[in-house]
Amino acid sequence: MKKPVLVVMAAGMASRYGGAKQVAPVDPEGHVLLDFSVYDAHRAGFDEVIFIIRESLQRDFDDDICPNIDPYMTTKLVYQRLTDLPEGFTVPEGRTKPWGTTHAVLCAEEAIDGRPFAVLNADDFYGLGAFEAIYRFLTENDDPKAHALAGYHVENTLSDNGTVTRGVCDVDGSTLVECHERYGIYPVEGGAKDRDGRFFPTGTFVSMNFWGFKPGIFEYLRRDFTRFLGTEAKADPMKSESLLPNTPSELIESGEAKFTVLPVSETWSGITYKEDMPGVQARIAALKAEGRYPRFLWKKA
Repeated sequence: MKKPVLVVMAAGMASRYGGAKQVAPVDPEGHVLLDFSVYDAHRAGFDEVIFIIRESLQRDFDDDICPNIDPYMTTKLVYQRLTDLPEGFTVPEGRTKPWGTTHAVLCAEEAIDGRPFAVLNADDFYGLGAFEAIYRFLTENDDPKAHALAGYHVENTLSDNGTVTRGVCDVDGSTLVECHERYGIYPVEGGAKDRDGRFFPTGTFVSMNFWGFKPGIFEYLRRDFTRFLGTEAKADPMKSESLLPNTPSELIESGEAKFTVLPVSETWSGITYKEDMPGVQARIAALKAEGRYPRFLWKKA
């Protein structure tokens, strides 16, 4: 089995944050949040990382991010371009928003080169345990139709500064039954609710878009993205997105693949809103004070 590679989705527009949160420092040493994810991935066993970025972020990655990581892991940059579409499709006039996370992963297919891979968001803090679980799954499970999801409890993934979007999971034992994107999630007593009033009790597993995929997933991602372009994208040509959690649910329903939920006990931290930054900075400082991360992740003081 080929060694797994890490894939980091860092091309989002960050409309709610109001800037390029992928490259916003989270500590006095200048680390960005994805530094901690890549550092944890390296500790778990990964030795290559592929960053999916917008072209406008190239200088930030070339100058400030990749040089620090390169002595420890191989780094590659790939672009998520609006124009990278299947034959027969074009970008609607006036569209600037990326096509979503399914499209992002498809943009990295050539760089992944037939290897199993973990994929995650650049602006989320996942915790070392999640990387260890995903890496172990990808190196020990040789079933080409078996994939994995790092499952977080919903109450550990909410923001104090606004609502969030989560892939809410229905789980049977350790097997994922469904995962549907839900919007406008906020904390309530005993759990959380979404904007449509659905209640998710404490302990409900949600996806933070941290998946462990075998390379066969690309066949289905291409199928679903092409279908999206002919349906949802036509109905809402400026804002519609093809979202990664939708494909696993369809594959489970059709029996074409299976997904194992790997429970994660850590509390998520992330930057959805500018107001989230102080909390993230405080958590990073606390983890360093506990000795769980060094002051400098990639170099000596």
